[in-house]
Amino acid sequence: MRRVRYIFILLLLLGRAAWAAAPVFAPVAPLPPGQTLRLPADAGAHPDYRTEWWYATGWLKAADGKPLGFQVTFFRSATSHDRANPSAFAPKQLIIGHAALSDPAVGHLLHEQRSAREGFGLAYAKVGDTDVKLDDWRMRRSANGAYQVSLAAREFSLNLRLAATQAPLLQGERGYSRKGPHPAQASYYYSEPQLAVTGTVTRQDGRAQAVGGAAWLDHEWSSQALDPDASGWNWVGANLDDGGALMAFQIRDKTGGKLWAHATWRDGAGKVTQYAPEQVDFTPRALWRSPRTNAEYPVAAQLRTGATSWGITPLQDDQELDSRRSTGAVYWEGAVSISRDGVAAGRAYLEMTGYDRNMKL
Repeated sequence: MRRVRYIFILLLLLGRAAWAAAPVFAPVAPLPPGQTLRLPADAGAHPDYRTEWWYATGWLKAADGKPLGFQVTFFRSATSHDRANPSAFAPKQLIIGHAALSDPAVGHLLHEQRSAREGFGLAYAKVGDTDVKLDDWRMRRSANGAYQVSLAAREFSLNLRLAATQAPLLQGERGYSRKGPHPAQASYYYSEPQLAVTGTVTRQDGRAQAVGGAAWLDHEWSSQALDPDASGWNWVGANLDDGGALMAFQIRDKTGGKLWAHATWRDGAGKVTQYAPEQVDFTPRALWRSPRTNAEYPVAAQLRTGATSWGITPLQDDQELDSRRSTGAVYWEGAVSISRDGVAAGRAYLEMTGYDRNMKL
């Protein structure tokens, strides 16, 4: 009798699992006429969408004058778990963190990754304004628009303030950013260029350096951004010396060809120019092969936006980040300098995915 009861309970539990509705995520659609993203409300999390990230990258300089690059990323990823489940233990959202420091004196990227299910005040991405936490890693936006970023990794710690100096840059059509040939292959996306950075970088030996510099922050959320034929992308976000900003990306198909592309250029006077897919191209100029993964990356490239040519040169070749323990991807994310028509024009970050294996969000 007891065995029959156990079998009945097991079948009941399995039945409930089968009845649980898989979540239906909100689609990304063009914004109605006259509507844009709502800031600061949209600076917070959007749990109705499958994937979201807050991405801060930038160049720093310490008292010795030597340059450093940094990256801090928080991802929110909705799972297929039933969102109606009232249990505090239900893994409805995952919070993932990546942090990296690029120091040419080290010769390769220092990086760390973490992940946890949302809950219990230990990991979260709050709605309403940017406030993302993963254990003792945190990114929080204050009422004056400045971000406080703090984290402790094994080989370094960051405590940085990123202060806004200009208005956010809405990507695509007022924040609706196409990522493929079909309108649903899109994200909501804005950037905050030219963030003024102050703070400290602490090394593994406890040596703290006061730093200053400039950063770029991307906030993006989507439910179905990539076409099934997409293999990865090349993306650059540049703080230009004249106060302007440049964002460009190219999504590659599985043959390595261009599937989609777009660029936004805000010049020093504030004029914004958008570039269609046929006006944007990334052309490799130098390749670097990873001794760890054997992936080969075009670490130096020529970027074309319309009639303008931009040169991309890395701070160091080895800026590969292996995040297979969290997002499952291996990608190159590094500090680069940028020139315009052969003249030095600014500093940027370059991201390249899908060179180790096809990228999946």
